[in-house]
Amino acid sequence: MGKGRAPCCDKSKVKKGPWTPAEDLKLISFIQKNGHGNRRSLPKQAGLLRSGKSCRLRWINYLRPDVKRGNFTPEEEETIIKLHDSLGNRWSKIASYFPGRTDNENKNVWNTQLKKRVGILKKDIKINTTTQEAFETNNKGQYIDVATSINIKEGLGKMMWPLIN
Repeated sequence: MGKGRAPCCDKSKVKKGPWTPAEDLKLISFIQKNGHGNRRSLPKQAGLLRSGKSCRLRWINYLRPDVKRGNFTPEEEETIIKLHDSLGNRWSKIASYFPGRTDNENKNVWNTQLKKRVGILKKDIKINTTTQEAFETNNKGQYIDVATSINIKEGLGKMMWPLIN
């Protein structure tokens, strides 16, 4: 086997699953007294049978005092949509625009609510522009089906544009 980092803890003794209120209280009081410190040694020092990663994520996403709770406002949702359009899936960068909101929370809102809404809007825009631009006049003043002529030129067959999403 290759050399690597020593394991942070004995995996057989690490508790998995939902956090209890007692564990939350231990983690909160330890961090308030001692700070974040070393992620790998934090669980042992705090008296928790959890991994360091689990403790870090629990603190960052749920227990921090400045974490903003509740639903996103329409303005926050619009900002997420615009930032996602320009930055992509860079959730920590997007979260920097929302004090108190975590990158995980932004990502969850995007994946469960906003992505569908944006997809529907884009589909509506595509359909509207296709139907509006589908017919143009040629130099003789006759209406021609632009989409069909493009499809024929590209070898896709005739009259396929209504079927293409």
